[in-house]
Amino acid sequence: MGDEPFTHPALFYADDAEYLAGTVPFVWSGLAAGEPVAVAVPGPNLDLLRRELGGDADRVQLLDMTEAGRNPGRIIPGVLRAFADAHPGRPVRIIGEPIWAARSDVEYPACVQHEALINLAFAGRDATILCPYDVKALDPVVLADAEATHPVLIDGAGSRTSTAYAPEDVVARYNLPLDVPERGFVFALPNTSDLAAARALAHVHARAGGLSPDRVADVEVVVTELLSNSVEHGSGSGTVRFWCDETGFVCEVHDHGTLTDPLAGRHPATPLQHRGRGLLLVNHLADLVRLHTGEHGTTFRAYFRP
Repeated sequence: MGDEPFTHPALFYADDAEYLAGTVPFVWSGLAAGEPVAVAVPGPNLDLLRRELGGDADRVQLLDMTEAGRNPGRIIPGVLRAFADAHPGRPVRIIGEPIWAARSDVEYPACVQHEALINLAFAGRDATILCPYDVKALDPVVLADAEATHPVLIDGAGSRTSTAYAPEDVVARYNLPLDVPERGFVFALPNTSDLAAARALAHVHARAGGLSPDRVADVEVVVTELLSNSVEHGSGSGTVRFWCDETGFVCEVHDHGTLTDPLAGRHPATPLQHRGRGLLLVNHLADLVRLHTGEHGTTFRAYFRP
């Protein structure tokens, strides 16, 4: 890894004792060095750490990842970079656990791509992000992917360099086509640049899909931003689709452009930035965003829980 200041280890744990043995000294070492420390993990593990840290928990930023990171696309800008950027010029330590057993098959590709993209987003930054993985609860494929997205692996036997580290390959491997459901009602507005029509239809279908008024408004914004992105940066128009499935309400925009920035939608906005916030806003509002891009076009799919 040379002189790269960024460190991104995966912690493989089998029980609470191993979890605490791998995380608590990490936190205490950072606090002893005067480094800002954040912990973003699922609720039960957050409670476990809070109890073990005792009074030191008040010196750590604690976040429930099931809320802060329910959409993996918002973790880099809204959790990791938000914390690191709040402490400019200082090394930071973060525990981030974005993958847990209850994550669905629909969510997982976005989760593993997020883990791979952390390495690009933090390249050259003085930060350490420790990512715990439950070896008993998670599928072996997930653990194998963790070896590909983390350059350093830690378990009960110690620390070692990952011989499988290949984050770019992971991003490409999970850049999967998003098939439109064959069953159920799917409304499509093909090849349009009409933002007002797309927004109006989003309102109608989101209400029919049982979303609350606030979430209907979020869907309207997301569809407008995605179609605007297609018009400005894609092929000049986009096909908009809406449907409901077991995940809730789904909206999608497809265009014939190709996305070249793998961190699109994950770059934090600066206070004086007036443009380039659209995909960031989409990630902020949706419960999940899936993406596929290639020579035949780009598809963004946003999911909203009822």
